[in-house]
Amino acid sequence: MAIIVVLLTTLGIAVGGTAEIFLRKQLYDQIDARLATAMHPARPNGGGNQPQGSNGGFKPPSGFDTSRPFIGSEIGSISIVYDPSTNTVDDNSGIVSPKTDGSYDTGYTPLTTAAESQLLALKADGTAHDIDIEGYGSYRVIADDTDNGTIRVIALSLKNNNSTLLRVALVIGGALLIALAIAGWAGALIVRATLRPLRRVASTATRVSELRLDRGAVQLAQRVPDGDTDPRTEVGQVGAALNQLLDHVGNALEARHASEMQVRQFVADASHELRTPLAAIRGYAELSRRSRAPISEEIAHVLSRVESEAKRMTGLVEDLLLLARLDAGRPLAHDPVDLTMLVVDAISDAHAAGPRHYWQLDLPEEPVTVLGDGARLHQVLANLLANARTHTPEGTTVTVAVRAGHDAAVLHVIDGGPGIAPELQPHIFERFARGDSSRSRAAGSTGLGLSIVHAVVTAHRGNVSVQSVPGQTVFTVVLPLVPPPLVPSAGQLSQMAPRLR
Repeated sequence: MAIIVVLLTTLGIAVGGTAEIFLRKQLYDQIDARLATAMHPARPNGGGNQPQGSNGGFKPPSGFDTSRPFIGSEIGSISIVYDPSTNTVDDNSGIVSPKTDGSYDTGYTPLTTAAESQLLALKADGTAHDIDIEGYGSYRVIADDTDNGTIRVIALSLKNNNSTLLRVALVIGGALLIALAIAGWAGALIVRATLRPLRRVASTATRVSELRLDRGAVQLAQRVPDGDTDPRTEVGQVGAALNQLLDHVGNALEARHASEMQVRQFVADASHELRTPLAAIRGYAELSRRSRAPISEEIAHVLSRVESEAKRMTGLVEDLLLLARLDAGRPLAHDPVDLTMLVVDAISDAHAAGPRHYWQLDLPEEPVTVLGDGARLHQVLANLLANARTHTPEGTTVTVAVRAGHDAAVLHVIDGGPGIAPELQPHIFERFARGDSSRSRAAGSTGLGLSIVHAVVTAHRGNVSVQSVPGQTVFTVVLPLVPPPLVPSAGQLSQMAPRLR
């Protein structure tokens, strides 16, 4: 609409300017004709113009009263007869004015000296000029030589011309503004009515963009109404294309979900089936080591390694099975859990596993109780503490702090280790994500511990985040104190987190 208004404005200015220029030319042609008539006035007896070849000699016939203006002289016009040989101005010169006695006659009123000098300074070449006469306004002036050696100057006022041009310009400008206002208003209504289907298409796209499409079964039922998919219109083409795109995306999401379910089912089945042979391997290895029959040291070492790897693989299988169950949406227990006691027990276990680390507690005076599955929440704490123990050198201080917010409990696990590489932090909770040289893997890692933390906390309708710089890493877990609907994010509770050094 802005572009259309600009184009209409340009067109209106062009048309109005053309009309103004044409009108000005016509008015000036008329005043030039009147100047020519005034330069060659008619005889008083109606005998027509001056004799041919007189060149406007300005020789009045005998008996003519030269103190009066010639027939047809306009009120406000100026007539000067100047004799350059004597450097005098004829007494019967000046501006044509009505008589002061109330009659209809006119006469000459003398000009000011400045105005007279300004007019006499013009070149007597018979060419019309526009000048501003001091004290009298704008005039169209012509000066020419006469046969008797004098110079005659005729000037007609441009006041009426200028007034007419100004009024026409104002009328054209006003009409253009009114036309633009009406065109803009009507055009806006038309455009809005025309684009109403496009707004419905945009609304459909907005509703689709608000859906979570990254995981789980997605019911992509949003479509553009059939009335807005007419291929004969541009908006209809957009609506039809959007519907086709949504069909393709819906099919892709269904295929993705089916593939995810197959993988999850495979992982769950494989993990479940592997538990039995792994338990058998561990049992036979332990039985062989405890046998009374003498065995060589080499065989004993091999059996101990088999048992150790079987235990490690059993832990990996248990983690995969837990993740598969959480992905499948298996319900967790929903019981009151004393988070402070859970932290005390987890710290005790961590101290036993890593006696060369310094373990500290920062607990409130009152117990903090959350709703959830105690065993799974204990696993969250155990994994976080094991992560701190595994990826920090001996002698590192690990602090577990618990805080109770308005409607959520906040748990911080803080270690003074080397920190997590910035490029790894966005992926730290993904499955099989492992650190590099910035966090030692001396004790080994399956890369599933933190993904289990994320899955369990999410299943409890909470959230977990990490902040890490060299010298301090803070894992923050937020759990609801009461059943949601709304759980604050870790970002909203950033003020509760310890400030990084």
